Amino acid sequence: MSDWLVSIAGTPAGAQLATYLALMSAIAHAAFGALQKGRHDPWLTRGAIDGWLVVISAPVALFVVPWPNMQTALILAGALVIHFGYKLTMALAYERAAYTVVYPVVRGTGPLVTVIAASVVFQEHFTATQWLGVACLSGGILLLALRNLLEEVIDPHALKTGLAWALLGGILVAVYTTYDAYGIRQSPDPFTFLAWFFFVTAFDFPVIAAWRYHKMADAPDLGPLMWRGFAGAIIAWISFGGVMLATRLDKVGEAAVLRETSTVFAALIGWFILKEMVGPRRLFLMALVALGAVIVEMGGRT
Repeated sequence: MSDWLVSIAGTPAGAQLATYLALMSAIAHAAFGALQKGRHDPWLTRGAIDGWLVVISAPVALFVVPWPNMQTALILAGALVIHFGYKLTMALAYERAAYTVVYPVVRGTGPLVTVIAASVVFQEHFTATQWLGVACLSGGILLLALRNLLEEVIDPHALKTGLAWALLGGILVAVYTTYDAYGIRQSPDPFTFLAWFFFVTAFDFPVIAAWRYHKMADAPDLGPLMWRGFAGAIIAWISFGGVMLATRLDKVGEAAVLRETSTVFAALIGWFILKEMVGPRRLFLMALVALGAVIVEMGGRT
């Protein structure tokens, strides 16, 4: 499997598979966001997810895939630092502002910065048409954030702080997307990088979550939290694993942009499953995001 993936990287077949993987990642990430929405303290939720990631990934990393070489091990150490910073900023953002405000800011900032970073690191340059698509997608997502922001009634200082953390989170999305793409491309076996990535980057938040849980005066029941964490860990493998394989097969920027259609899928989940009101303005902005992704994808084929 690994040899076949490496052999089709950079080919039309690889580009097609990368598109499917990025879209699969987007759908999974939307489900991941819906799973997290508003049920538990964000630190506990992330801790439960990461705890299950360690449990699920350990046998694969230790007994199924080849062990990483020294270069891959050093890259994984860097990934541990970057992803800890990302998870920290997201927990701080969710703690201070609503999910519907934070999530679009992070996802709207991420692809724009990723495309710029990929052009510098990997010499992947977008056409003018593709930049138009990026503008539509990121602009649509950020306008969704603005629309949600206007409906917020929380303390203005907390809202500004949450937005600042969300913006930093979006920048870190671009950093880890570019860094992880470099890591999986440097690894002789892409599944070695994936399995060990999920294993070593998931030890931090279970410790933080356990500490916070024991400090709580009214701690939540662990049963629902653990089930939510298990589902989140499975979805994380699909979401993060899918987009990392996509960046191994084709352009990093295109994979990052396609993945951010998760905002559209998240809104559709809210509309059809959670029975949330969407309205004509949100529908228009969702269409703008989807159009941006299509323009980026088609603009790269001209």
